[in-house]
Formats: sequence, C-alpha cells, structure tokens
Amino acid sequence: MSSASCQREVQAPHKQKARITIVGLGPGNPGQIPLMVWEALKQGERILLRTGEHPVVPWLKQQGINFNTFDNLYEAGTDFQDVYRQIASGVLEQAGRGSVVYAVPGSPFVAEETVELIVQQAASLNLDVDVIPAMSFLDATIAALDIDPSKGLLILDGSSFKGKLPQPNIGNIILQVYNRLVASDIKLVLMESYPPDYKVIIVRAAGVPDLQRVEEHPLYRIDRLDWIDHLTSIYLPPGPETVKARCPMDRLVEIMETLRSENGCPWDREQTHRTLRKYVLEEAYEVVDAIEQEDVYKICEELGDLLLQIVFHSQIAREEGAFDLNDVIAGIIKKMIERHPHVFGNVVVADSSEVELNWEMIKNREKKTTPGDSILDGVPKYLPAIVRAGDVQAKASKAGFDWTDYRGAMEKVKEELKELTLAIAENSPDEMEAEVGDLFFALTNLSRLLGVDSEVALSGTVNRFTNRFHYIEEKVRISGKEISEFSLDELDVWWEEAKIVEKNKKK
Repeated sequence: MSSASCQREVQAPHKQKARITIVGLGPGNPGQIPLMVWEALKQGERILLRTGEHPVVPWLKQQGINFNTFDNLYEAGTDFQDVYRQIASGVLEQAGRGSVVYAVPGSPFVAEETVELIVQQAASLNLDVDVIPAMSFLDATIAALDIDPSKGLLILDGSSFKGKLPQPNIGNIILQVYNRLVASDIKLVLMESYPPDYKVIIVRAAGVPDLQRVEEHPLYRIDRLDWIDHLTSIYLPPGPETVKARCPMDRLVEIMETLRSENGCPWDREQTHRTLRKYVLEEAYEVVDAIEQEDVYKICEELGDLLLQIVFHSQIAREEGAFDLNDVIAGIIKKMIERHPHVFGNVVVADSSEVELNWEMIKNREKKTTPGDSILDGVPKYLPAIVRAGDVQAKASKAGFDWTDYRGAMEKVKEELKELTLAIAENSPDEMEAEVGDLFFALTNLSRLLGVDSEVALSGTVNRFTNRFHYIEEKVRISGKEISEFSLDELDVWWEEAKIVEKNKKK
C-alpha cells in the first residue's frame, strides 16, 4: 500500500454498561410510592423484589407489574447477613446479563444492607447503579408515634442488634423486628439498660391503612406479642434520669460481686490480692501465647480471662474500701492523657524515640522520686528473669551506664563464657550457677544492643525446638518403636529433616 493510501479504521460500537436501578416501595401504602419509582417499575423489563412479603406487592400484581423475589433465600440462609449477601450477589449476577430494577421495602437508604452491598460491588463489575428514594418505614413510624426526631433519636437495626447499646436519655427506634425470636434477642439486650417493666411502644405496619397498630407494653412482654411480624418496629421513649446506659462490664462486676458475697462461691470468697498473683501472670502469658498463635478468637477469649483478674482485684479492693473498678479506669484514662501531650496537648515530637523519652520524663515526675531512690526501683521483681534483665539494663543505659555499641557486649559474652568454662573445670556448683546467670545476663544485654527482644528470641527458639521434636515423635510413632530404641545419631537425622521441612514452609 502506498504512503498516499489511507485506511479507514472501523471501531466496534461501544457496549453500554448494564444498569441496576434500585427503588424503594415505601412503607406499604400504594399512594406513598413516588412517581419516579412508579415510572421505573412500569418501564423495567426485569424487576427483582428483595421480598414479596410487603403490603404493596398485591397492588403491584393488580397493576400488571411482573417480578421475581428472593424470598426462597430467607428459608435457606443461616442468618440475615448471610441472606443479604446472597441477595446482593443474585442482583449483581442478573444485572451482568442486562439491566434490572431492584425494589426494596421502604427506602433504599434506610436499613437496607443489600443496597449497600450492591453499590459497593457494582463498579468493579462494570455496572452502573441508580438509586431512587422513597418514604421509609422510619418516616411512617415517626409519624405514627407523633414524635420530633430533632429532639434526639437513635436508629438501630433489629436484625443485627446484638452488641449495640441504646441511649436511654434520648428516643430509640429499633427497625426490622422481623419476628418474636428477634424481639426476644432485642429484649435481652435492652434489659441491660432498661428495667423489665419499662414502657415501650410497638409499631406494626406504620402508615399502612387497616394494618397499622401502635400499642404500649412493658419491655418484658415484647416477645410475647403474637402479632409481631416483618413490619414491626419498637420505640423506646427517653427515660428518666434514673435509667442509665450500662456498659457490658457492669454485668461482669455484678457477677464478681455475687461470687464474693456471703452466698457466693467459697473459693472466690477466700481469695486475696496475694493469692491471685499467679493467676494474673498465667492469664497474661496465655494472652501472649494466643497472640503468638495469631488466633484472634483465642486472643479475645484470653483477654476476657485477663480482664476477669482485673475485675476480681478491683472487687477485693472495693470491699476493703481502697478503690473500685471505676477508679482503675479513671486512673488509666488520666495517665494516658498526661503521658501523651503530643496527642492531647501542644507538645511536638519528631518520632517514636522522642515519644519514649517524654514518656520516661513524665513517669519520673509522677513518681516524685527522692534522692535515696534507685533508678532501677521501677523494674518489677516478679517479671520473668530475662525480661527483668532487659528492663534493668535499659534503665541503666538511660543513666549512661552502657556499652557504646554491641561490640562491647559481644566481648562480655565471650568473657562470661570463659569464666563458665573455668567454673565447670573446677566443678564448683555455686560458681557454675553464678556464671550461667552472668552469661544469660550478658546475652540479654547483647540482644538489647542488637535490637532483638531476648524474650521473643528465646520463645521462638523454644517453639522451633518443640515443632522439630514433634516431627521426631511422629517419625518414631510411624516406626512402631519407642523413642528410647533409637540412637542419638538416628534421632539427629530426623532433627535435620525437620529443619529442612521448617525452612521450606517459610518459602
């Protein structure tokens, strides 16, 4: 083809993105469906309803609107969150084959987790999303209750209510109280903050003629009402000053108080600060072990056990008139604010090393040391020996008593090793014990100057030894013999194999 020739480039027509139009069906009265929603429903070729259990659905059928629902997923799902994820996936999957209209009860913007999931994932699937709002159950419920939300109103989702605390000083509306089982779960949570006879208002089918029902009942009865269904909400009016929001820890404090009471547990009643010392250490180490295992569920469990020890000591102190858990919490809040002036004050720091320097200066001011005090007094005697050694060395270092770098510490290790060798040659038990201690101390100091946490390093070595020994035990078990039947050289072969397996796992 000559240079004078030209070639017309033919482009393929641009493929239009599929679209998801999300609409709200309102509280249940057909007259409350917005015009834009109605137009979308009439023009939509494929209409998907989150659920057909909605008062407006029979009217839609009368108007000739054809649709499919996801009601079958509610029966198979393990919980509401699982159902919502499946519904969102279903809408996205169908939208991948062409535009759809997805309709939800109420407003898409109020307590509609499926909408949130669809919007989050649509862009990555090259899907456009339009959301057309409507009147929500919340709007209809507020109207049915005749309340002004500007005076304070907390909205809670009844389908995922566990762990969320209401605020008794303002009004609270709990939406999506689907059935009596959900109402029972909600009641148990509410009774942590409200008395059992607290008057609440149950609203069913708000804004729907002939179906709306508004009744006042004591809190303890809300799961006994046989007319509660998927259109139900619960309103908790603002409480008097005597009704206080409770922290979940309040219940733990009450349990400990009961255990220590006259009719409580004999073992718990016998405990003192001193008898509980070993349990504090054990629980702290179990937290560390869970962290080492990277097991978040076990970390949660072990932190609870450690928290129990704090509550236990606080209850003993409360009985003695010394302090209680509130004092413990108030004290640590005050301390954390005072020790972080770069966060809660106007102090400027360049990096974490300056943070640590300020921390030590503030701690020293707080302790108000006297001339006769030692800078090593702040290191607890009950720390594990290696941890305590590191802390003592770090304290001495801040006073200027330290090697300039790791080389001096390395020479000290060599010196202590020679002295241990001499003590062994002399067969002196006392000297051997002292020199072994000196060697450990020198190695801890070397670790510190190398930036290695000696406790973590030794713990890692113990774990590696344990795993390798388990490997040997497994080989012995397969052989059908006892471990004592193998020579050290034979066991050492498996030990070296274990090291290779361990190394390959890290790749």
